Amino acid sequence: MDGLAYLHLAETWETAAGQTRSTNSKMHLNLASTPLLFFTIALTILNLVNPALALKKGDSGPEVANLQKTLQAAGYFGGKATGFYGSLTRAAVKKFQAENNLKVDGIVGPKTLSALKGKPQDASMEAAEKISPNVDRSSLSPTPTENTNEIEDQTKTQPQEPLFQEPSLPPFKTENSEDEKSESPTTRLVNPPDNTQGKMTLKKTIYGNISPKSIVYSGAGLFFAQNMMYRHTITVYDRNFKLVKTIPDTVNLSKFGFSKFKGNYQGSPVEAAFSTDGKYAYVSNYKMYGSGFSNPGTDRCSPAAKHDQSFLYRINTQTLKIEKVIPVGAVPKFNAVSPDNRFALASNWCSWDLSVVDINKNIEIERVKLGAYPRGIVVTSDSKNAYVAIMGSSDIAKVNLIDFSVEWLKNIGNAPRHLTIDPNGNYLYATLNGEGNVAKIDLKTGKVRDKVSTGKAPRSMTISDQGKLLYVVNYFSNTVSKVRTSDMKVLQTVNVNSSPIGITYDPETNQVWVACYSGSIMVFQD
Repeated sequence: MDGLAYLHLAETWETAAGQTRSTNSKMHLNLASTPLLFFTIALTILNLVNPALALKKGDSGPEVANLQKTLQAAGYFGGKATGFYGSLTRAAVKKFQAENNLKVDGIVGPKTLSALKGKPQDASMEAAEKISPNVDRSSLSPTPTENTNEIEDQTKTQPQEPLFQEPSLPPFKTENSEDEKSESPTTRLVNPPDNTQGKMTLKKTIYGNISPKSIVYSGAGLFFAQNMMYRHTITVYDRNFKLVKTIPDTVNLSKFGFSKFKGNYQGSPVEAAFSTDGKYAYVSNYKMYGSGFSNPGTDRCSPAAKHDQSFLYRINTQTLKIEKVIPVGAVPKFNAVSPDNRFALASNWCSWDLSVVDINKNIEIERVKLGAYPRGIVVTSDSKNAYVAIMGSSDIAKVNLIDFSVEWLKNIGNAPRHLTIDPNGNYLYATLNGEGNVAKIDLKTGKVRDKVSTGKAPRSMTISDQGKLLYVVNYFSNTVSKVRTSDMKVLQTVNVNSSPIGITYDPETNQVWVACYSGSIMVFQD
């Protein structure tokens, strides 16, 4: 998800030569071990037919269902055995790999399989604790005091036009910094259709006390909407479109170790990014409100002005409380978490740099200078490099996350804003806000392979689980475009409420959530 989905490189594996099984040994089966037996047999057959096969994100079928049951029994998977290898399953596999000293890639090859075979098949209290980070929160309901957002169908009154309008700042346009009905639960798709052939249809529109700048899927059943300084909140929803909680952006900075700041302060939530297991959300704040913050950044700014620094909030997705506050640069816009859970990254709009936060220590360890108006970030699946869109230029920075050196993809297009990468790591996609195009960039050559016009001011985008589709919001056109990545053809354009600006994708339901700055969230089924 944007807030986005974590990606992997295609990998192959081979079975060790000479492995044999004794045909004379007696085997005692119990009911709990049956899924693992079937799973082992199926994967062994696959290996004999084609040793380059392994179970990975995007796969589906009975082998995946049995894998999910095995992970459930071992205490790593809290979802249903759907038979589809989505984000929840991948997070469970990666957690298992991390705790068993395996390569953490989310791919079930022979080493991971062998380790799974050695796990006890009974659920214990310890196993229940391991499940908790990946539990689908769809069953949670808001308390009466939390349920401030009314959820309506699209037939209800549409929101008014926004009271703000984005200024035109050549060569780019930027954001202005100032001023329920019940229904059956959403079901996950066991065998997702080839939605390059389908049509997006509106499933739900959520209204309420919101002005969402972004909407980001956690990878574990929750959706975070960041409502900026217009509402000073983060609103959290589940897959049934229910408001789980409204989180105020108010913090007491002195209680988080910043003793020079006395009393309560407010932020202005812009974007969210999640740890690989969905346990933590990292939320950037455009600026802070309170004593000691007297030089806020604006949309036209530079490091010379020495604007106020801001903070990332770390929110525990179990408790939905802010539990860490981490200083970063001036006007942090976009943020991302590396797939290996080492770093949280924030692009600082007014200090023109990238903050690198050590997640384990919750401190900024590096500040990488980039140039005017850095925004979108995407991290490669091996966590070695981050690409950052420099919106005040036509270039994209490639930041080495080992030594923090910078290389450049030059002349990509006017005002690159948002980035995403395909699951195989071959292509980078960039919205070009200044020219109304989306670019497909070949990462082997660093050159633009193709471009497509989607609408006026394409802002955010998200990519489907298998990398076949892009969904792009067009801010001034009030539309969302569905783009086929193979030939960059626009397959469908749908009208949405005023000022669409954020978008995210749920791979387990094939639903697209769209944040409209004017005061709504629209959910489309594809």
